[in-house]
Amino acid sequence: MKTALITLESHDTLISIRDRMSWAKTPRILLVLPKFEKVTLRQVDLKVLQRHAAALGAQLGLVTRWRRIRAEAEALGIPVFKSTREAQKAPWLAPKPARLPKKAPDKTLRKKREQVQVKEEAWRAHPVTRVIAFSLGVLSVLALVALFLPRAQIQLKPVIQTQSVEFPVTADSSLKQVFISGNIPAREQRIVVEGVQQVTVTGEGVVPQSKAKGVAVFRNLTQSAVTIPVGTVVAAGDIRFVTTELGVLNAGVGETAALKIEAEQGGLAGNLDAETINTVEGRLGLLVTVTNPQPTSGGRERASALATDSDRERAKRLLLKTLEADALAKLRETLAPGDIPFEQTFRLVEILSEASDPPPGTAGSQLTLTLRAEYAIQYASASDLTELAALALNASLPSGYLPLSPSLTVSPTSSPRLQPDGSLRWTVRAEREIVQQVNAAQLTRLVMGLNAADAQSLLESNLPPQNDPKIALTPSWWRWVPIVPFRIEVVTQ
Repeated sequence: MKTALITLESHDTLISIRDRMSWAKTPRILLVLPKFEKVTLRQVDLKVLQRHAAALGAQLGLVTRWRRIRAEAEALGIPVFKSTREAQKAPWLAPKPARLPKKAPDKTLRKKREQVQVKEEAWRAHPVTRVIAFSLGVLSVLALVALFLPRAQIQLKPVIQTQSVEFPVTADSSLKQVFISGNIPAREQRIVVEGVQQVTVTGEGVVPQSKAKGVAVFRNLTQSAVTIPVGTVVAAGDIRFVTTELGVLNAGVGETAALKIEAEQGGLAGNLDAETINTVEGRLGLLVTVTNPQPTSGGRERASALATDSDRERAKRLLLKTLEADALAKLRETLAPGDIPFEQTFRLVEILSEASDPPPGTAGSQLTLTLRAEYAIQYASASDLTELAALALNASLPSGYLPLSPSLTVSPTSSPRLQPDGSLRWTVRAEREIVQQVNAAQLTRLVMGLNAADAQSLLESNLPPQNDPKIALTPSWWRWVPIVPFRIEVVTQ
């Protein structure tokens, strides 16, 4: 009959053996136990495996030389063999399980139990023993109360000092960050200002009073009709005239039309002799010719006050001076508190717009000049100076001290000076308050478990007088410092 052989290992358990048996599809399952390694299988485990094999429709057998397992298997009716060869040749006859002999209940158990009970020794029941035990319990409770109830608070006044340092500072516009060597960025602030300046005109000149007028005759050079619009420009050299009416030249070469003209600019320059106008501007000049058969006349001038170039320069100089003062004042207002402006770097960036009234060439007794300009100045940022001061103070911080607060003061001790390379140098003084560190753990170990008076004396001898140490005990009638560290608190007022 086909038999499934399952070789067990020392690490196999009841669950793993059942899983391996579930894969067997044969009517007989033979478990082969190792010879020299012990597999932990109890009788109840063998019973479970036997039932599992029966559920699979197979008969369970064992190959082992262990006497205990052989005896327990035979008691359950499981065939046991010494080798796999024997298991394959011998028939698998299921022996009847051996019945365990039934024992009658022991009727003397009550008597035996009474004999086993040990009577309490006499000294334990003695009143003195009980008083001593009660006293020890009370003392234990009192010891726990003495250990955890008292609390001590060591009050100290901090030792505060003023730390100061003076160091040189160099501001350079090419830098982007603060360096502990004393170099910081020179930042730039810009502002746009606008102003008006009025001055009295000192120059004299002639002012055009009226424009010259006349008639221009246009001649057609084509076989088509030509329209001459209003505003057509004709000229005699630099003197320009415009037509004041619409004209049409009939078709045919040589056709003419006379139109009224007027000088673009007023004054005597527009009074021209006859036959001096000979140019038609624009594309119309390819189609027609022009001339003035009669002189142009009517252009007149009059003497009047006229702004000169020196008047304009004077107005501009006065206005720029006003704008500089205004720009510098506004730039100072825009800077944050603590920023240091470098007035040596104050400069005019550019003039954004410039307008004068009256315009050049126009008469007027007063000249009004309007300017819009942009100014710039370099400065040292207060945040950069604070960062640099913190680096310098931390580098010189005395041992055992900490800054009392993050705030510090920075004040210049000299004025910034402009260097040939464009940087600015000066010295500043930085100050802040620092406080002495207190080693709470060391103080706790120093006074732990001492009498209050002795602990007070020990603190006064080991701490500076400025600390003014005081010990407060709770409850107030307690006279010893607790012996456990977590009941001692160090407080800095």
